[in-house]
Amino acid sequence: MATISETAEKLHSYGESIVLIYALNSSGKTRLSVEYKNLTKASNDGNHAGVYYNSYSEDLFVWDNDEPNQNADIKLTVLTSSLSQFHSFLIEDENRIREKLEKFLPKHNFRLNPYKDIERGIESITFFNEDNPDQPIKISRGEERIFVWCFFLALFEVDGWADEQNAHIFIDDPVSSLDDHNIFITTRTIFDLIKENHLHKNKIIVSTHHIGLFSILATWLKNDEGESGVSNLSRLVVLENKEGDFRLRGTTSGLFLYHLQLIQKLNEAKDNQLFKYHFVLLRQVLENVNSFMGSKKMGRLLAHIGLENVDQKLDELNSLSHQQAFRFQPSEMSQNEEILFRDIFEKLLTTYNFKLS
Repeated sequence: MATISETAEKLHSYGESIVLIYALNSSGKTRLSVEYKNLTKASNDGNHAGVYYNSYSEDLFVWDNDEPNQNADIKLTVLTSSLSQFHSFLIEDENRIREKLEKFLPKHNFRLNPYKDIERGIESITFFNEDNPDQPIKISRGEERIFVWCFFLALFEVDGWADEQNAHIFIDDPVSSLDDHNIFITTRTIFDLIKENHLHKNKIIVSTHHIGLFSILATWLKNDEGESGVSNLSRLVVLENKEGDFRLRGTTSGLFLYHLQLIQKLNEAKDNQLFKYHFVLLRQVLENVNSFMGSKKMGRLLAHIGLENVDQKLDELNSLSHQQAFRFQPSEMSQNEEILFRDIFEKLLTTYNFKLS
């Protein structure tokens, strides 16, 4: 039986500098990040060796609804923490956060409210609509999570924090309460963060319960080859917790059939609305099935499921599932793209008789 501490030690021992972890909720992702922090602090004279984003980071932001005054001064308060000393970096230039938010196309604006003693950091954040800047508003839970994530993305660039606690970055599930669009964009920001920092960190660890985030990021990491690529630096694992027995297992072990969850997600999208990034998820399913069938060529699988004009369809699939095609806000599929998606997906389900509940 492996404890969570022993699992953190195993994670620390990996030779790869980039580790992507998939785990179901309640499997111990956040506990793993805490144990990893304790492990690396112990070998660093009790000092933080890296920086973190997890549920504890999100808990630093709490709404003050100003109920006695009918929400006249509603705001998102920022609890004092060890990070408060670095807030001046953001106070001096709020646009550092706005630049991160731009990809999410926010519908609101904000202003930072520092303490009178700026060294104490940011006391709260006020949100407002551009047409009425004097009227504070409360944003949705999803919008709040996006803002907090972008707040931390900006903090990662602060001198004295991420550059001194520079051994690793550990990101645990930054996508709670987000819709599919924003989960995709968040995945893009994580990939960018990895590309910008992997040469300067011993470890960059990302853990998530979200199958879409895992699948898209896994695809981009695996396909990022070449001299400046990270494919050979990346490891994909699954965190399992069986009655307190923790394990990190490779995704190729056969114990992790997450493509079944992907198929369910794609089927739901097919019945509602399809976006271009769903080709990334479809590509991941096809690669998993292809690997299971022992084939190295995707074209053989497409031919086996009955697709016509295989070479042409494979070129289209490759183009539509390439990460550079989704650098900014994802868009709806065109009619031809939707026809291609449905053709491949439905033939795949029929050929292998997948049962969807």
